[in-house]
Amino acid sequence: MRFGARLSEAISEHGPLCVGIDPHPGLLASWGLSQDAAGLERFALTCVEAFGGRVAVVKPQAAFFEAHGSRGVAVLERVIADLRGSGTLVLVDAKRGDIGSTMAAYAAAYLTEGSPLAGDAVTVSPYLGFGSLDPAREAAAASGRGIFVLALTSNPEGASVQRAVGADGRSVAQSIVDEAARANAGADPLGDVGLVVGATLGELDVDLSDLRGPVLAPGFGAQGATVADLRALFGSDLRGVLPTSSRDVLRHGPETASLRSAVDAVRRSLEM
Repeated sequence: MRFGARLSEAISEHGPLCVGIDPHPGLLASWGLSQDAAGLERFALTCVEAFGGRVAVVKPQAAFFEAHGSRGVAVLERVIADLRGSGTLVLVDAKRGDIGSTMAAYAAAYLTEGSPLAGDAVTVSPYLGFGSLDPAREAAAASGRGIFVLALTSNPEGASVQRAVGADGRSVAQSIVDEAARANAGADPLGDVGLVVGATLGELDVDLSDLRGPVLAPGFGAQGATVADLRALFGSDLRGVLPTSSRDVLRHGPETASLRSAVDAVRRSLEM
């Protein structure tokens, strides 16, 4: 089954929520854990126990695992395997982007069956040209996985590139949206090429009407975006939108029951 179809099923079962696993040093400290690979492992596996089988998607942030070297990457591999074993979709937030054989190597690592770093989807950057993502798109299609392409992020620095207008009158962000829409043409219920669009933007100056793919919306919760903000940006139907909550849930650790209660509260808020 293709990624878009599996994601649609997961959203129908669990609601449109993506929970992040971000083992930030400050969170490790607040959980009373050591700032090393052992503390990282305890943090991450507690999250797996709390979230596995309870939400549509879990998104481990690769950088916080890589910061601990090979032992940290080994923890990430276990997180991916354990979550997928629980039936939970895994979006590896790695934001990879390169050209040619190097992009193909990233695709092999994150999108090829049998790779220990391959979840169900990965975030990628299109800012070497959307065509540079072809190896990732091809690998994803071959293995039934998906990609989420950075389109319109909420960091202030992003606007100078993403909102720049090209010779055809479109913003760079809109050109990325249009390329993703072409890749998803004819997909039902959702395509395999998603976009990353910040939930805290305030207003949406790109047209997503032809996308036919999922939208990852980081910034929900602790970063300030509310359900009302999501509906103002994306409309009342959030079935194809994945609000991402990380710190707003993770601050309730380290008790598994408290983390689950926090997830349930966020899920209920999205149903209102």
